[in-house]
Parts: sequence; C-alpha cells; structure tokens
Amino acid sequence: MPTPRFDVTTLGEVMIRLSVPPGQRLESAASVDLHPGGAEGNVAVALARLKRRVAWVSRLPNNPLGRLITNHLRSSGVDLDGVVWSETGRVGSYYLEFSAPPRPIQVVYDRADSCAAHMQPDQIDWDTLLDTRLVHVTGITPAISPSCRAVVAELVQRARAAGVPLSFDINYRARLWTEAEACETLLPLVQGVDLLFCGQADAGRIFGLSGEREGILRGLAEQTEAKNVVTTFGADGAMAWDGQRLWHEPALPVQILDRLGAGDALAAGVIHGWLNGSLAEGLRYGVVLAALILTQYGDMVLTTPDEVEMLLTRTTGGGLMR
Repeated sequence: MPTPRFDVTTLGEVMIRLSVPPGQRLESAASVDLHPGGAEGNVAVALARLKRRVAWVSRLPNNPLGRLITNHLRSSGVDLDGVVWSETGRVGSYYLEFSAPPRPIQVVYDRADSCAAHMQPDQIDWDTLLDTRLVHVTGITPAISPSCRAVVAELVQRARAAGVPLSFDINYRARLWTEAEACETLLPLVQGVDLLFCGQADAGRIFGLSGEREGILRGLAEQTEAKNVVTTFGADGAMAWDGQRLWHEPALPVQILDRLGAGDALAAGVIHGWLNGSLAEGLRYGVVLAALILTQYGDMVLTTPDEVEMLLTRTTGGGLMR
C-alpha cells in the first residue's frame, strides 16, 4: 500500500476572532486584537507545529480576510490545496471580551451565511481529504448549515468505505443547535470511530451520561462503539479509555491568559500520540499542548517540538489507572 500523503486531514470553518484588551468591555473598546480561530483549523495548526503532514479543507472568500486565514495556517505548515475559493461571500467572525471572576467571558458571534456555511459535497476534493492516515472532524461543522451537514455525512461515509480512520470531537455548540438535534445527527456519525473526543459537559448534554468518571468513558464507548474515547474534566485533566485500559493525565499548573482553544490543543496532542501508536503518550502530549495554549493569546497554539518535549520531561504524568 502506498504511504498516505498526509498524517491528518480535517475540514471545517475558521473565523476571525476580534478580542478587546483584557479589562476592557466590548461596548466601549477603541481597539481589538485579531486572530483566526476554528476548531478544525486549530487542530491542524497544532499538529503541523509538531511536524505532522496536515491538510485543512474549507471554503473561503477571495478577499483579505480569507487570505489572512490561509496565511496563518500556511505559516505553520498546513497544506491548503483543498480550500475552495469564492469570489463572493464573507468570513464569519466572533467578538471576545476577557474577564476576571466573577464576570464570565463574553462572546458575540457573527457567523451567519459565511462562505464555509455554503460548502457543498461536490466542491470537496475527496481524493486529497482521504489520502491520509486519519481524518479529523468535529460536531461544529454539521451544525453550521444543512449543506455542511451533508458534507460531513459524506466524508464519514467515504472514509469508512475507504478504510480511513476517523477522529471525531463532539464539540457541542448550543448557539448552533439543540441538544436533541445534535444527538440525532452526531450519534450515527460517530459510530465506530477510531478516536472520540467528548468533554464531560457534552457527555451529559448529548449522551445523558454523568456521575463517576470511568462510567462516563465506558458509557460513551458503549453508545458509540468508538475504539478509543477521550474525555476532559477541566482542571482535573483528561482521561482515555481504549476498551481495556483507563488512562488519566492531570492538568498542568498554568497561569491562564486566554481560555479558548484548549480542547482543540488537547485533541491535537492525543492524535499525535495515537499516530505514534500510543494513546497514553497522546494524552500526555494533549495536556501539555492544552497548557501551552492557555498561556497564549489566540486560539491556535504556537509551539515547537523541542518546547513540547521539554515540558513533557518536566511532568510526572498520571498514567494507567487499571
């Protein structure tokens, strides 16, 4: 069998994030910081930074904002040959207001009718997307629009038919659809995936699972038949279940500057380790990358393999629980 062109390919929307400086309010801000951000793009950048061969597929307008997004991804080494360019349309955006307790972070979305929302199955370069060791998708993309839902459904169908491993992050977004809609759509898509990512809160919302942590992971595996399940528990770190063994990695102590993107960074780390043949190693990479993104502004982690390896040597890790 020929070696796949990519280690990981992914498909989804990247938007423009406009954040006001910490301590300022959106309604009175005089300036904003601009960063691209989107779950699948965040994962692609993190893996490319670890020297993985990565491709990202989406639909963008051929204007400065579309090119800004691709410039950021390309500078990290992400292949963009599968991007569909449009002479019309817009990039979605969201506005972020940082906060200090007791005030929560405020996010205002302006993503309706974006170029990515109009992706169609016949626009996708399926040969490129499936020429890979793993395809990674999230539950955000099928929530964006009916056409994006059709794209993800066809991607999953084609990957299964071609024997290409699948990674799926539930990543529920209440602003995009209801819990019932998400469950009805996502449950068939995630059946038998090789890697399933689902945060503790989403396990409760979408799959009705709560209580003891090991029970949540086992419940996710039973409902989805996923080969490997990874669940995050906030400050308590992350756990993984491979059908036989349960792994735990505590979160690293960190001074948080920006909370966005931690789940995507963790997913990238787990994928990196999984590609090396070790879910346990991936969990360790994941908590390190999640800690790194929390110390940076922006959704996309900027790091190097040497920095990640240095931090790995400084952590004791959690390891096998049973």
